[in-house]
Amino acid sequence: MPLPDLVLVHGGEHAADCWDLVIAELRCQAPELRTLAVDLPGRGRTPGDLATATIAEWVDSVVADIEREGLGEIVIVGHSMAGVTVPGVVTKLGSARVREMIFATAFVPPQGQAIVDTLSGPLAWFARRAARSGKPTKVPRFANQYAFCNGMTRQQRQFALARLYPESARIPGESVDRSALPADVPRTWILTTRDRALSQKSQRASIAALGGVQEVIPIDTCHDLMISHPQRLAQILVDRCRLYAT
Repeated sequence: MPLPDLVLVHGGEHAADCWDLVIAELRCQAPELRTLAVDLPGRGRTPGDLATATIAEWVDSVVADIEREGLGEIVIVGHSMAGVTVPGVVTKLGSARVREMIFATAFVPPQGQAIVDTLSGPLAWFARRAARSGKPTKVPRFANQYAFCNGMTRQQRQFALARLYPESARIPGESVDRSALPADVPRTWILTTRDRALSQKSQRASIAALGGVQEVIPIDTCHDLMISHPQRLAQILVDRCRLYAT
């Protein structure tokens, strides 16, 4: 039976290529599953000005990618900072198109607040400093390695650190508005239990802020689970998509 299409939205300082290992696994596990990994504006295939970026602009970019690829019903996945983008995409497309939204260790501030209002951990100082300056920035390599890559093999760390890019300073400082988010779209959370960028406590706070999360799936790994555990993540995503086979 046909599966819904799968859309992968990367987080801060990442791009579509962070999903390469997962996409390779998806092709092995479910070759029939159509998958789109987007590049948010200002990196990869998508032009954009990180200095003037807005959440609405990023939402529109993801929706445009989905429409250009001719995708139908979708399951959408947001990693890390995509927690502020995915709800806007779901709001635009509506529950008629979106079968499920999956948040993989995501930043989801309370309604009306911004990421920098609640961010803690090793990246908080860099995010707040960048928000004050307004200039696109890239966290130093040592901080990214500590925050994103703990527990990885050397090869995985090299893969991850080679795929980090400058990031908008505006997005973490922009207040979110989820007031129009459809309540009937199922919500799943992938909880990374050894995450230094977003602790379990912080993730639980994001789950509470989002509301309506029906299933929490723990993985004993670091923040960049798509690189540390691509096979496991791919299996989770395939299983979720198969729930909506028509």
